[in-house]
Amino acid sequence: MKKRTREILIEIIKSKEITISQLAESFDVSERTIRNDLNDINDFLQENDLSMVSIGNKKKIQHEEDIKEAMNLIGDKDFYSYKLSKEERKSMIAMLLIESSEYITLSKIADTLFVSRATIINDLGGVKEYLKSGNLTVISHANKGLRLEGLESDKRFFLLNIITADRNNINLFTRLNKDNVLFKEEMDKIHKIVNEQEHAHESYLTDSSYNKLKNYLTIAVSRIGYGELIENQQDINNSKYAMAQDILKYMSQYLGVMSTVDEVRFLSKFLNSLRYLKKQNENKSMVKVQLITRTFIEAVSDELKINLNNDYDFYQNLSNHLESIFRSGISDLQSNEFLDEVVIKNPDIVLAVKKHIDIIEKYAERKISEIEITYITIHICAAMERKKNQEIAFHVVVVCSGGIGTSQLLLAKLKSHYNFQIVDIISSHDEKNILESHADLIISTVPLNNVNIDYVIVSPLFSDEDYLKVGTKIDEIRNKRNIPPRIEAKEITAKGVLNKLKSVFIEFEGQLPPGLQDRVTEAINDYFDDGAPKEEINYTDPYLHHLLPSSHIELDVECSDWRDAIRKSAQYLLDHDYIEESYIDKMIENVVENGPYIVISEGFALPHEGLNSGTKKIGMNLIRLKNPIDFGDGEDAEKGIKFVCCLSAIDHKSHLKAFFNLVNMLGQEKFKTAIENANSEYELAEIIRKYEYSI
Repeated sequence: MKKRTREILIEIIKSKEITISQLAESFDVSERTIRNDLNDINDFLQENDLSMVSIGNKKKIQHEEDIKEAMNLIGDKDFYSYKLSKEERKSMIAMLLIESSEYITLSKIADTLFVSRATIINDLGGVKEYLKSGNLTVISHANKGLRLEGLESDKRFFLLNIITADRNNINLFTRLNKDNVLFKEEMDKIHKIVNEQEHAHESYLTDSSYNKLKNYLTIAVSRIGYGELIENQQDINNSKYAMAQDILKYMSQYLGVMSTVDEVRFLSKFLNSLRYLKKQNENKSMVKVQLITRTFIEAVSDELKINLNNDYDFYQNLSNHLESIFRSGISDLQSNEFLDEVVIKNPDIVLAVKKHIDIIEKYAERKISEIEITYITIHICAAMERKKNQEIAFHVVVVCSGGIGTSQLLLAKLKSHYNFQIVDIISSHDEKNILESHADLIISTVPLNNVNIDYVIVSPLFSDEDYLKVGTKIDEIRNKRNIPPRIEAKEITAKGVLNKLKSVFIEFEGQLPPGLQDRVTEAINDYFDDGAPKEEINYTDPYLHHLLPSSHIELDVECSDWRDAIRKSAQYLLDHDYIEESYIDKMIENVVENGPYIVISEGFALPHEGLNSGTKKIGMNLIRLKNPIDFGDGEDAEKGIKFVCCLSAIDHKSHLKAFFNLVNMLGQEKFKTAIENANSEYELAEIIRKYEYSI
């Protein structure tokens, strides 16, 4: 890379905002020359698997956060070329103290960072307080310098927190260890070891947890290389112990890392605190989490005076998010500027979350942190964006760097939540052929260089954060341009037709000729053949009326108390092999231990127990009591329970649609009146079917 190109890249990394014009003036060259240099920079970034820079509105240089990693690739391995900010100096001094097993002088720290001794003295007070927050103490000696005291586990966690707080700090840490640096091939070995053990132990980490583990192992290799081992750890045998053993075994084999029993114990605790996409044993309390999520959504909806109860995606996303928080106990969620900006712009939503956070804290049995509140706020903001952005049919071009699978995945997400008219789907290299007159907005998975149309960069998986990015961009476009409301004909798709047929196929299951469902699905896919992945009917997530036909309903049942009511609501499921006898006892114990939280609406209880507690297949059975009873013991008892519906759940998802619809229907007084006045089991089943189709 040429000297000027390298200096331009450093300037882009250091500057929060800079334009082509400013760069041209700073380097005394033409804007055309700067554009050519940017092309060279993009070639360099692409070669090193980093996101490219692009030119946005008003010639501003746009880039992703990972551009800071380029600093580790361009030139000297010291801090002469790259001047550290005060915050970066604080992090570097802390890392130097942690990494030094002996006393280190102020002069040596100053020489390492290419600053004056006076600068280090000015920084030292803040550094001591910073380290104190991690249970680490700076010891000063007049003739020797500074030394750090503290547990090795605290030192590693402190280093991990520094690296996690800012992606650029991993590069600073690597520079600091230039005599013991992990070369790219060794980093690749760590990646391969973790990836192999994810599959071997069927424990698949989320992206943020994967990066956190990779960073920790980088630190562990460095620390063990210096002879610094984890202190004595209590004997434990958690679910991640075997995975920790295998990771350290292969790191010892391929990286020469010393493995001790205490290192394994500490790593197993660390692994147990991370978040996973898929676990061998699903959270047994998932149904309870879903009930709490529902209660929280209702409370926030009332507080904000906006009905979010009908957004199934919001309910599903938030319940999954809360389940992962409850399961891990220790949050590895990370903030960024975009999330912080959303929180600042929506103080009313943050206030509503904090006002009702006790609903979640009561179950978690701990305080919910600020970063966790931020992520809950993001889910709510995304739900409100989905509700808001249905009225205008924006013309949108989708740009993807991946193949048809990536583009179709993104397309499905967009169509399900926006009234967008997708006018084209193109590859990123074809961006120059987009006509301004054809689109109001471009949604891209990669940075774009040569477009004059508003665009927003999203991930192919289209997270709630991406919903907010698109919503923000739509608001910007509305404010600066007059986009006319366009009444577009609703697109008819294979997925839409098959969704309509789904309930019919399920209703007549067992009565249709063999293979008819598959043949109809195949014919519809052939008719709509557009190169997209074929749609299938999902038969595994039944509606409420499929779980509560007339045979699963009993009227005017006499019950002596709430325990008797739970037993009688479960009897049909026991008799027909949906559950084991032990499941009934566990449902009763659940109410004794946790109170009558299973009362999900006035007069309606939904007894259940955790997954793998004696359920064999998904099912429900509903009884209407002849005389209302109190549910629970003592002062916490819920009065006047008339309906008891036993739920047998086999996983966290298959019952979710039925449960979601049940709670929404119970929010309608007409529905509750209708089921109270039903004269027969068949009539009540028909009421459920009718109301479910209407929501």
